[in-house]
Amino acid sequence: MLRIDADAHIDENEATWSYLREAEQKFAPLTMDPGVATAPGDARPHRLWLIDGRNQLRRWRDDVRTGTVQATRELVDVEARLRDMDELNIDVQVLYPTLFLTGLTARPEVELALTRAYNRWIADATEPSKGRLRWVALMPMMSMDEAVAELRWAKDHGACGVFKKGFEIGRSASDPYFFPLYEEASRLNLPICIHTGTGNPPEGPGVDLGGRFNAISAFTDLVMNGVPDKFPELRTGWIEAGASWIPFLFTDLMAKKQKLTFHPFDFKEDLFRRYRFYVACDTTDDLPYILQFGAEDNLLIGTDYTHADQSAEIRALDVIEQKGTSEEISPEVARKILDDNPRRFYGF
Repeated sequence: MLRIDADAHIDENEATWSYLREAEQKFAPLTMDPGVATAPGDARPHRLWLIDGRNQLRRWRDDVRTGTVQATRELVDVEARLRDMDELNIDVQVLYPTLFLTGLTARPEVELALTRAYNRWIADATEPSKGRLRWVALMPMMSMDEAVAELRWAKDHGACGVFKKGFEIGRSASDPYFFPLYEEASRLNLPICIHTGTGNPPEGPGVDLGGRFNAISAFTDLVMNGVPDKFPELRTGWIEAGASWIPFLFTDLMAKKQKLTFHPFDFKEDLFRRYRFYVACDTTDDLPYILQFGAEDNLLIGTDYTHADQSAEIRALDVIEQKGTSEEISPEVARKILDDNPRRFYGF
């Protein structure tokens, strides 16, 4: 059995921007260190990225709090990261970005340059891991033709998923604007990975729910607008949003199906299997209750390696295995969460 960390992270660094094309070097983010508190509610003097004339937080990580060190967080020392994984008994980590959890620019040309540089940096940085460090590709969502082309490049260079937010660039996940991306991802056997984050660029269009709500909103949106039926092979996952919302939205969709007769949509109780939906749970979720909603073959687990928010649990895989040896969940369900389900979702 493999133990797969379905949601780990890296911290971008100056090396990331060395992959910008020569004509795009003017878009390279610059590090600012004001020496004073820069994050609301946090007295630590974090650094900033200056991107397209605006400041974005670049945190100083606490090694003790995160259980990591800078060299492993930034993939400066891949061998050290692999040793960390060995100590944590993790066979494979799937890597997500940090900086790009926030909308960075309202200019398509800047977004294209930064996402393209990130993908090439992480493809090269993870290559020495021999498949133990896998990565999810960023897309220039404001330029759909470029996004489709970038998706093909990413697949050819080792990507195992497509990073997306539930609501971004002023569009919901069911917006037909994204259909070319879904179609190509399906053709390439790459899942859409809807991660928590803020999806609109600075001064961009639309209202941004932010954080977990941004990701979760896409669940109802996709179901009610029949998107999974339009792409019958496409897998979609919700990452770092926990799974405690499943019972609420499941019940809410049942009520909408019955009462919103002016907006008919197809809904069946086996929607996780039928729609190929996957959800990364938290160790604090009430798994026996959540499993009653048909998600046994569709739950994943991640450590949130690098970060230290409410989803972070460096020993999350151990916790799931322990739950499988207790009476909380069965050993078979624990194995599915640790191995079978993420392997199927990411297409390993």
